[in-house]
Amino acid sequence: MKIKNYFSKADKLLWSFSVLAIVVSYLLLDRGNPLSMIASLIGVTFLILNAKGNPLGQFLTIVFSIFYGYISYSFAYYGEMITYLGMSAPMALLALISWIKHPYKGKKSQVEVAELSKKEAAFMLLLTVPVTVVFYFILKAFNTSNLIPSTLSVSTSFIAVYLTFKRSHYFALAYASNDLILIILWTLASIKDRSYISVLVCFVVFMFNDLYGFICWKKMKKIQSKKA
Repeated sequence: MKIKNYFSKADKLLWSFSVLAIVVSYLLLDRGNPLSMIASLIGVTFLILNAKGNPLGQFLTIVFSIFYGYISYSFAYYGEMITYLGMSAPMALLALISWIKHPYKGKKSQVEVAELSKKEAAFMLLLTVPVTVVFYFILKAFNTSNLIPSTLSVSTSFIAVYLTFKRSHYFALAYASNDLILIILWTLASIKDRSYISVLVCFVVFMFNDLYGFICWKKMKKIQSKKA
């Protein structure tokens, strides 16, 4: 894989803009918390790789989950901590294995896009209900800050990681929905502590990256279908 030719101009432009936004917000608002900047930079990098269908993106997702879990713990967002360390990271590992096992025409740098059946979609939604209920009571027991949006974040995260594992192009759209909830969560956190604004900026950037990823996977699915 030659990096120079692998990434398109749009990929490079979006990644560069994302990095710039994260670094500037850190320097202006959050110089005392370098972990948030490191996590954010890892995040925008795995998002671009995921948009390309590259399994390396799932490996970086695991690394990001560890960093983000610690950051969430620091503000008592135990829902985010438990979600990323107990669900997102393990599911990213399963997705990594799935993506490696299903390369598109032997290309290690691109996964084969799969079609999610109506039966699988119904099963996913059915499974989301007990996951949400169980996590609600777990988060409540931990006195989690902003309980309702934290619980909704668990629901959207579960759907996103499930779709990622299934190699469905809708996974990026699910993550964009999760980003929207996280924007609300970290806005509430930023009102109490200004240093968390850099984390808020991170998820605003993530949302644009996930929407871009959804567009990329739709194109990728169309191209793969034609060649098939």
